[in-house]
Amino acid sequence: MNIRFATKEDVPAILHLIKAIADYEKLLHEVTATEEILYDSLFVKKAAEVLLGEYDGKIIGFALFFHNFSTFTGKRGLYLEDLFVLPEYRHQGFGKQFFFELMQLAQQRECGRMEWICLDWNAPAIRFYTDYLGAIPMDEWTVYRLSEKKIADFFLR
Repeated sequence: MNIRFATKEDVPAILHLIKAIADYEKLLHEVTATEEILYDSLFVKKAAEVLLGEYDGKIIGFALFFHNFSTFTGKRGLYLEDLFVLPEYRHQGFGKQFFFELMQLAQQRECGRMEWICLDWNAPAIRFYTDYLGAIPMDEWTVYRLSEKKIADFFLR
C-alpha cells in the first residue's frame, strides 16, 4: 500500500470513506459532513490532515488526524480521529502501515504523544493497540461532548 497526503481532488473519496467507517460503527445516521464542508475544513481552514492508502490504484483507507496540545508535556500531540481500511482489504497489514506512518509523523513533528479513542466493542483494534503497539488505555478518563446544537441551545437559555 502507498500512503500519501490527501489533496483537494480527494474530497469525494474522503467523504466516501467517512461514510464507510460510520456505517461500520453503526453511526451512519450521524454523518452530516458534505464535500463542501470537508473541502473548507481540510483545505481552507486546515483543521485536520488526511492520509490516504492506495493499493492497486484504488483508495482503500484513510487516517484523519490533527494536532492538539498537552499542557503537561508543553508540546503538541497528534490526535488520530479516524483510521479506516475497507473491509475487503483488512488483515493484510494496512492498518499497521497507517499507524507506523502516523507514529513517524508524530516523531518528526516532535509531538509529546499520540492519542485516539476506540469503541469498547472493537476487540481486534483494542488487542492491536495494547498488545502490538503497547498503547495504554486511559480508562480512568471519560470523554464528554457538546454537539453544535447543544452549544447553540446553551446560549438560548
